[in-house]
Amino acid sequence: MKLSHSLISLAGLALVNALPQASTSTPSSTSTPTQTASGSFATKSGLQFVIDGEAGYFPGSNSYWIGFLTNNDDVDLVFDHMSESGLRILRVWGFNDVNEVPGSGTVYFQLHQDGVSTINTGEDGLQRLDYVVQSAEERGVKLIINFVNYWNDYGGMNAYVQAYGGSSNADFYASSEMQAAYQAYIKAVVSRYIDSPAVFAWELANEPRCQGCNTSVLHNWIEETSQYIKELDSQHMVCIGDEGFGLDTGSDGSYPYGYSEGSDFAAALTIETVDFGTFHLYPSSWGTDNDWGNGWITSHGAACEAAGKPCLFEEYGVTSDHCTIEKPWQTTALNTTGVSADLYWQYGDTLSTGASPDDGNTFYYGTDDFECLVTEHVEAIEASGRG
Repeated sequence: MKLSHSLISLAGLALVNALPQASTSTPSSTSTPTQTASGSFATKSGLQFVIDGEAGYFPGSNSYWIGFLTNNDDVDLVFDHMSESGLRILRVWGFNDVNEVPGSGTVYFQLHQDGVSTINTGEDGLQRLDYVVQSAEERGVKLIINFVNYWNDYGGMNAYVQAYGGSSNADFYASSEMQAAYQAYIKAVVSRYIDSPAVFAWELANEPRCQGCNTSVLHNWIEETSQYIKELDSQHMVCIGDEGFGLDTGSDGSYPYGYSEGSDFAAALTIETVDFGTFHLYPSSWGTDNDWGNGWITSHGAACEAAGKPCLFEEYGVTSDHCTIEKPWQTTALNTTGVSADLYWQYGDTLSTGASPDDGNTFYYGTDDFECLVTEHVEAIEASGRG
């Protein structure tokens, strides 16, 4: 999801920015969360995901902001509500890149400056992500953790480009210096949680694109990076985090099925070190209509089925009429062979400082939309025999 800071509510901004003062130097602490929770590593079996020994279809959500909270009780509240509601997977931002050390009240994970990248492992750095992993472990929620953003929110690939030189995010994929820094960050994060059963999968990026590039650029980067992660950690799954662009199966010739963003969905599924496919759905941003989304879902399910790997319907959302528009997509996904989980964008809750950030697509725990798209969805999954 491409976040727009202008859409985040003032209450949400206050929440995310009400954080402890950032240090002007990056702390050296490498503490990791205590591994106390029971549970096995998530995996796959054919076209299905397997969580704690249970193969089936799993509901979940996204929260870009949870790793930036500094009140542990707020983090626990989110995972308590998720667990009680039957949401099994949460996708979180495992990145937060900056080009200058922030002022008071800002969490950041990595500083890129003058051709040098420094990982912040302090209390205002990766220790915040540590607590997210710990809390998720204790409540049996699985996490998808990604390593960089294509978009400029929270630094993104542009933060690397600004520090190492380049003219666009496309330079990120080709630069040996940027890739070395990126892989060093991957190694640091993977090493912290390599033994954690809370990790559902490592994810290369949020919505990687390479507009106008030959599809080999992204394909080669995906292959190299996924192989690198598997060399570090052969136990956890790896996925891409892409939107699903570039697909002939079921294509109607519309923009998302095309290859203009440098993606080839089916080709990426052939990479051995990519465990499952990911795809997103935002018709209003792509020049299509809401009903079109049902075909988009079944097309990706068919491509995953052909590849013998499960699909994750990883992001979907609208700004209003959530139940009316998103419920049919959930039903289609549940009834599509090859799709084994869906994560709506995005989770909202009432925390100690008020409502969590609202990017325009958020709906909140305890609302009618939550009843429709979470409670009723969980019930439908159980009734389908896939839960």
